[in-house]
Amino acid sequence: MPLSRYLIATTLALAAAGAASAAPLTVTADGIEARGGTLYVGVQTQAQFMQQEGIAGERIEAPANGAKTFTFDVPEGEYSVSVWHDFNANGQFDMSETGLPADGWAMNNGDALRGPPTFEDVKVAVPTTGAAITLTVADPE
Repeated sequence: MPLSRYLIATTLALAAAGAASAAPLTVTADGIEARGGTLYVGVQTQAQFMQQEGIAGERIEAPANGAKTFTFDVPEGEYSVSVWHDFNANGQFDMSETGLPADGWAMNNGDALRGPPTFEDVKVAVPTTGAAITLTVADPE
């Protein structure tokens, strides 16, 4: 699946985790620019990685500048977390003529990616006590 479809799939995943032993996964998206559009945050298990489903997610229309924090209750385990800022709200992850992202995005260890992500590249471990990560949204231009 292309990165664009993956980011759409992960960020549209709004299913809540129903496990009794849920742990808080706190995600801070930093560096958000008030450029209109829609901001998506998605959480996926390894089995859901690069698929249409996710375990949790949220979306914000026309986000403000700065940082926004989200907390998802998920079972203990490993997850991928992604942030996508669809600047023009067209529902597509836009790419520039040079093949680089034209929309804002972030993933765990995203600054180290040199191609399509693998689950091992971007996974976040969530123990029973919970976890917190900060992702800096890479905005082009």
